[in-house]
Amino acid sequence: MSHALIVDNLVKTYVAGRPPAVDGLSFAMPRGATYGLLGGNGAGKTTTIAMLLGLLVPSSGRITALGHDMEKDRFAALARMNFSSPYIALPHRLSVSENLRVYAHLYNVRQAEARIAELARDLQLEELLDRPAGELSAGQKTRVALAKALINRPELLLLDEPTASLDPDTGDWVRSWLERYRAQTGCAILLASHNMGEVERLCDHVLMLKQGRVVDEGSPGDLVERFGRGDLEEVFLDIARGTRAEAAQ
Repeated sequence: MSHALIVDNLVKTYVAGRPPAVDGLSFAMPRGATYGLLGGNGAGKTTTIAMLLGLLVPSSGRITALGHDMEKDRFAALARMNFSSPYIALPHRLSVSENLRVYAHLYNVRQAEARIAELARDLQLEELLDRPAGELSAGQKTRVALAKALINRPELLLLDEPTASLDPDTGDWVRSWLERYRAQTGCAILLASHNMGEVERLCDHVLMLKQGRVVDEGSPGDLVERFGRGDLEEVFLDIARGTRAEAAQ
């Protein structure tokens, strides 16, 4: 199987007669690749991720994840996927270890305690395992969310702002850890982020969304060169502000 994720003409309309939140999105992400899903607020990133996770039913189009048609066989795909967002809170009263144990059970992880201990070492969570999730700092919650997303050793990982609330040193450490994880496992990663430096570092390919459509795509280096800009943040601003045509000339 050459592709971890294939999205074919994906559409999501919430209200009839209004523009769709996602409008004809198509892309194919190879196994072992990291793709960036970029766009301003309201561009369709969250809706896209929700459909990829099976939380929203597409109005039309098709999603194939790890060889499974998400409409017909999504549970087989979801067992091999995972998702992380610091904006989705874990149960506050449960300790970190209890939260991770719950997710290990949901994903039917073998030798769950050993896996939790391994992630605690790798993500520097050992001193936090007995603390209630609701008492953690924002940066600590981000690391715990990442541990939760890795509990089942996913082959396809969806990340929404994975280093939000982390200081620069810890953020750099997490990015290095993700790079190693991808290299060691061949996991494919779809990354939604507003941190353009992070996207330039981690992503092989970038999809630029605006009003639910892909308005441009390519490697970070190719986009920067094509737009004649200094970095990917300047490209993002050109697209978001509607100056794309002038910048690309």
